[in-house]
Amino acid sequence: MNKKIHLAAVLLAALMGTGVQAQDSAWASKKSSWLQLQQGQKDEVFRFADKYREYLAVARTAQTSTNEALRMAKAAGFTEFTSPSQVRPGARLILPARERAVILAVIGRDPLTSGSHTIGTHHDSPHIDLKARPVVGAAQNSLAIFKTVYYGGIKKYQWANVPLALMGRIDTTDGRSIPVSIGLDASDPVFVIGDVAPHSDKELRNRSYTEVFKGEEMNPVVGSIPGEKTGVVGEVLRALKEKYKVQEEDFVSADLQLVPATMPRDVGVDRGLIGAYGQDDRLSTYAALRALLEIDGTPAKTAIAFVSNFEEVGSVNNTGAASTLLTSAYARLVSGQRGAQYSDIDLRNALQRANVVSADTNDGLNPIIDTNEASNAARLGFGVTIKRYGRGFDANAEYIAKVRGILDKAGIPWQTHTPKVEVGGGGTIGGFMSQQEMEVIDMGVPLISMHSTFEMSSKVDVWNFYRFMKAFYAAQ
Repeated sequence: MNKKIHLAAVLLAALMGTGVQAQDSAWASKKSSWLQLQQGQKDEVFRFADKYREYLAVARTAQTSTNEALRMAKAAGFTEFTSPSQVRPGARLILPARERAVILAVIGRDPLTSGSHTIGTHHDSPHIDLKARPVVGAAQNSLAIFKTVYYGGIKKYQWANVPLALMGRIDTTDGRSIPVSIGLDASDPVFVIGDVAPHSDKELRNRSYTEVFKGEEMNPVVGSIPGEKTGVVGEVLRALKEKYKVQEEDFVSADLQLVPATMPRDVGVDRGLIGAYGQDDRLSTYAALRALLEIDGTPAKTAIAFVSNFEEVGSVNNTGAASTLLTSAYARLVSGQRGAQYSDIDLRNALQRANVVSADTNDGLNPIIDTNEASNAARLGFGVTIKRYGRGFDANAEYIAKVRGILDKAGIPWQTHTPKVEVGGGGTIGGFMSQQEMEVIDMGVPLISMHSTFEMSSKVDVWNFYRFMKAFYAAQ
């Protein structure tokens, strides 16, 4: 035996014998994505991040994200789908999605029944909803507060002492739809869930950390100046009625949310991270939109961006991924191509032959608190994440290999993520598309402080995810 080989074998045996894990060369050699950038690409990363940050500043809710996505699409030449005759190669279409979700398509040269490329995301994020009768008195009626219902998986204590903005719409019986936005402009007031001073909170000290604030306690201050005859609650209602020309009963038909009013910011002296509310999962949404809108000419396969709603509460309702919203969009497009010959089997063939990326952010390795199994956890700055959940929730091996090929051919760094067994979890909209026999893989970008009021992502990961999506849309 060669002496060098023998020495390596002895060293490996010694390492294993002492319980020290030898590093696998393929994974140990992976570098930070920052170190893999070519000349000029760092500037591209930062320019892309600047535009992404601008989107996050506007897209605070699923509704405002929808508005921004449609604005971007129309500026890129997309038109609303109104007739089957529009479904022709090269057409850039906006399909109906009830103003809460977004479906965009660039029609390819090949028929949809031979396959398509779809990226599915969601653009709802954890937030706080207002109840139907939202304004009540508190603190012996010296203050008025909003009564609320929290939405999505959150650590409730993180929402205390944070400036909040009120966003949404009020719909009235006379047909008006009134947009609401209070708290994002520097001159606006904000709303705050008040905490208790540390020297007077003895009664709260035995609460578990997830119950520092309870659901019924997440009620922000909305007013403090009483009217002579109306009190504080009456004055708040009067101000809202006057500003929006509504009645108190109109709040029953309103979608109003409280979201962090803080602006997206760069994090770190090197400005390598983006900190912002709502990156889960408006990060994937923005990357998918940019990738689709930048398609030049006519792709071989039809390219679709499906931006769903209500993922954080199970993809419910008629704009969630559990609905038939995407399937109906496919039916409209396939029917437009097949005309009078269209049948249900055409739709089934189109769905079965669709290649799908279910894109959603994932938990990244935390610099302080270790809750992941490090050898299978994603790190910020180390590339796009291929998610492997196990238990039948993974893409099949051949489809994973196909996606790996797209990543490698495009020179895009990637990594994997599997939550710690019986500790971590989570899911995406991919399962709902798999139920339609679509070929689906779950992918993402790691975040720090996921589901908090200020999540952090790596600019280079966001840029590489967008690059992967462009390569996926262009694949044969």
